[in-house]
Amino acid sequence: MEEVEFLKFIIENIVSNKDAINIERTEDELGVLLTLTVHEDDMGIVIGKKWNTINSIRSILRLLGMKLGKKVNIKVNN
Repeated sequence: MEEVEFLKFIIENIVSNKDAINIERTEDELGVLLTLTVHEDDMGIVIGKKWNTINSIRSILRLLGMKLGKKVNIKVNN
């Protein structure tokens, strides 16, 4: 659950509608998948220009996963 708290901390600090953040965590033999849902007005901020913001968040989560010994990935629902 450490990765969920970390992702929530990042997302809360870049979006306007903090109440609309929803993160679901699933784990299987491939690793941990975090499914992120945010308010539609904040979707552009989370994704970023040319997907730069979300790809940076993915990179940070992968580093956290390496520290925890897990493979962590993120999916954004629209």
